[in-house]
Amino acid sequence: MKSFLLIMLFMLVAAAVIRAAEPPVVPPDHGVDTSFLKKFAETRRFMVGRPQNPKVAPDGKTVLFLRGSPDDPKLKLFEFDVATGQTRELLSPAALLQGDDENLTPEEKARRERMRVSAGGFADFHFNKDGSQLLLPLSGRLFVFDRTTKKVTELKTGDTGAIVDPKWSPDGTKIAYVRGYDVYVVDLATNRESAVTRGGTLTKTHGLAEFVAQEEMGRFTGYWWSPDSQSIAYEEADHTGVETWYVADPFRPEQKPLAQFYPRPGQKNVSVRLGIIPVAGGETVWVNWDRERYEYLAAVRWHTVGPLTIQVQDRKQQKLLLLSVDPKTGQTQKLVEEKDSAWVNLSQEVPVYESGLGGFIWLGTDPNGEAELQLRDATGVLQDVLVAASQRPEKLLQVHSSRDNTFVVYTGGADPTQQHVFRHRTPVRLRDPSSENDERLTNEPGVHSAVVGTHGQPYVITSTTAQSMPKSVVYNRDGVRLGELPSVAQEPDGKIDVTFLRVGAGDDSYNAAIVRPHDFDPRKKYPVIVDVYGGPKHVHVVQAMRQWLVPQWLANQGFIVVAIDNRGTPGRGRAWERAIYQKFGTVPLDDQVKGLRLLCEKFPAMDPDRVGIVGWSFGGYMAANAVLRRPEVFKAAVAGAPVTDWEDYDTHYTERYLGLLPESKKAYDDANLIPLAKNLQRPLLLVHGTADDNVYFRHTLKLANALLRAGRDFETLPLPGITHMYSSDPAVMEQLWARTARFFRRHLGGPK
Repeated sequence: MKSFLLIMLFMLVAAAVIRAAEPPVVPPDHGVDTSFLKKFAETRRFMVGRPQNPKVAPDGKTVLFLRGSPDDPKLKLFEFDVATGQTRELLSPAALLQGDDENLTPEEKARRERMRVSAGGFADFHFNKDGSQLLLPLSGRLFVFDRTTKKVTELKTGDTGAIVDPKWSPDGTKIAYVRGYDVYVVDLATNRESAVTRGGTLTKTHGLAEFVAQEEMGRFTGYWWSPDSQSIAYEEADHTGVETWYVADPFRPEQKPLAQFYPRPGQKNVSVRLGIIPVAGGETVWVNWDRERYEYLAAVRWHTVGPLTIQVQDRKQQKLLLLSVDPKTGQTQKLVEEKDSAWVNLSQEVPVYESGLGGFIWLGTDPNGEAELQLRDATGVLQDVLVAASQRPEKLLQVHSSRDNTFVVYTGGADPTQQHVFRHRTPVRLRDPSSENDERLTNEPGVHSAVVGTHGQPYVITSTTAQSMPKSVVYNRDGVRLGELPSVAQEPDGKIDVTFLRVGAGDDSYNAAIVRPHDFDPRKKYPVIVDVYGGPKHVHVVQAMRQWLVPQWLANQGFIVVAIDNRGTPGRGRAWERAIYQKFGTVPLDDQVKGLRLLCEKFPAMDPDRVGIVGWSFGGYMAANAVLRRPEVFKAAVAGAPVTDWEDYDTHYTERYLGLLPESKKAYDDANLIPLAKNLQRPLLLVHGTADDNVYFRHTLKLANALLRAGRDFETLPLPGITHMYSSDPAVMEQLWARTARFFRRHLGGPK
């Protein structure tokens, strides 16, 4: 009976027809040219055929990378020769599967979803210690490729349970993975499999990262090899008492719903502990820390020249401990404690131990709570500040030492719209955080990242600018260009007419971008569309061409498209980032309104009386929130996959920013969109994938139900079988944006 009522509600919502509060200014059947969208979708945002996931071989002589064909997103393996600059195809999925179709298990599909990987073929590859062999997971099978003999060996694994997260042992003699719910190893000399852990079940898994670790912490693995290859540390995740949610596909009623343990705010969390077990067999030594107080196992690293370390968080995420672990006893020792009255940011890349340091490098905070790169001794005592907070270090890429110097490669920079790669050189144990010791490896305005070989040579810089798509270039240690990893991708037609600027002054200033149509006429007034994200952990206004391809197309339909980064976004210091704490419903939206007003005052072609807003995920929440709270500003909204009730999102993300229930109930109520449904005065289009297991379809259904019962007019567009990554289906991507443009034309009109 409940299922029948749910289906009836869904049908009523899907059939709802919007009648705007104001008469449409153009005919509702006004068409749009989707030829660009079609190409954009088919080329996966013009990324198919570009090098992906470059890795420098341990000997530094080659760089391997993945790449598809211009018309095929399935990734093949390629090799770039550093000495000659030549590239050749090394291996293809078809060669390994020998005609068999690629078949991803539900577990692998979910893992790729968490990692935001949509292409088929090789998702990853792994060097052994000396780089002579490669481990290649493909279609639920494991292959080892010998780079010298070109021989391919398929590993003999058990036939029950999906194979997940394969890794070489440090000595290169074994390969570990999770099959079913336990950790296994294959001995390469005999090609025989043996179990390392036993007794894993769906409810109590061994070696798998739980949902929130993958989705929110950036930790995608649940086991770690010891440096001597004799032991494995593994996570046991006990889901007993955690709510089970189901993703049912109404489009395929013959299929069983997919079950998922989904911890929500105020509800039971997964209980996690860490064990250490000999690979050859034996008893597990359980790591001892205050798991009741620090229930999140945020990060684990087993260092070659340092100890086994773990990062643990309390549930509020206001305290983080870095602990060293004695593998023989499981006892721990505190090395670092980080505190924050709002939340502590996580970094999976630290600590880093390097020979000659006498300790480790840590991405910590200065007395003002700003991030800095620190050198600490073996007991965790602060020795030096290597990169000061003024340099805005974001991510530690690599540390390597020479006889006299330590080199720290990191990304950061003072301008949040850009990301640059720096190499900091400092004499070992000499306190000198001066930026004069920073060598900037990238200079062109844009977004840059790097992959660095052993001892810093060679390295690969991947760069995108406001007028160019990503390209990857190989350099030697001295910065000499050795060659470019070749792309065969289609390039977008035409330039992007985007302007980056900061409007306002001081703490009331906002980084913004303006995209004008190619036929822009400054004598006319244009309706404005705000392209929004607005949530934490993400900078939306970046000087990268791929960010502005669809906004440019949308602008070409007769709009000016703008984007504004409000408080809560990273890159502008602790106070700016933490201003969103317990204020999801107000601070981001208030800033969007302020930034929009400043832009309209500065650029007369923008019509402040005809403003629409569009966003996905947190941006979808922002778009719906905008028309519900500020209808005098926002006249229409397209809300994609919006969180509508934060009590229905996962614990680690939501409680970090809104606090714990019931003590922070007011913050949740203030951010909740459901009670605001009765206020809807403006056209609203809700879009959501029915198979979304990140922001469940439930969110859109709850808001739609409230709108329906309040007698409000709205539109809804369910995307059958689509997950949170709607871009994985080219046809859906194409038609969704076409529908969005028609929606805004109908309700905002065109240039006047």
